[in-house]
Amino acid sequence: MHKIDFNLEKNPFYNFQSSRYSMSARVNVKKAYEFAKNENYSFFLVTLASLLKAANDVEKLRYRIINNEVVEFESMDGITPIMDESKNSYCEMRVTNPVNFPLWHEDVKKLSKDILSEKIDGFNLPMEKRDEENIINFSCIPWVDFDSITTAVLHPRQIQPLITWGKFDKDYEMTVSITVNHIFVAGSDLAKFYKKAQYYLDNVEKLFK
Repeated sequence: MHKIDFNLEKNPFYNFQSSRYSMSARVNVKKAYEFAKNENYSFFLVTLASLLKAANDVEKLRYRIINNEVVEFESMDGITPIMDESKNSYCEMRVTNPVNFPLWHEDVKKLSKDILSEKIDGFNLPMEKRDEENIINFSCIPWVDFDSITTAVLHPRQIQPLITWGKFDKDYEMTVSITVNHIFVAGSDLAKFYKKAQYYLDNVEKLFK
């Protein structure tokens, strides 16, 4: 990471009661779903990789406040909850920004299996410390085709983005919700995120390099 010349006190949203806000929009996952099924990949991991890659492509989503200074991380990892088939075991795992999707897919599948079998520990960091890490939170609710969702706010200046997606409909349209901090992230940044997300979902092969 490196420091950014950014005057927090002059930012109009810095002293808001909370500068967190959310946006939800629909993306089409037809090509990504067909790719996953035809190539025997996990659709969950195809979606996670696409959204993580898209988020990394938006500079402002990599900004954080550490020790009252603004820093930019070069790359963000993803944190996502995972559960076993019985839905009785719930853990979190941390995954890197995909560079070579086939290798990443196999590594993440093994990581998930090892965590759920308690062979290794899952991701475990107190919520109040997560803004200091190069991480973005991802969550899938595959049972519900929702239009929007709210998220819990840890503290008014919480920066870490939260990205949630749900079940797709008969037209392969799926809601993706993102919660961010207005100190850094404007509507134009969210527009770029959704544009990038749709690009990777339509062109999964771009995740291979």
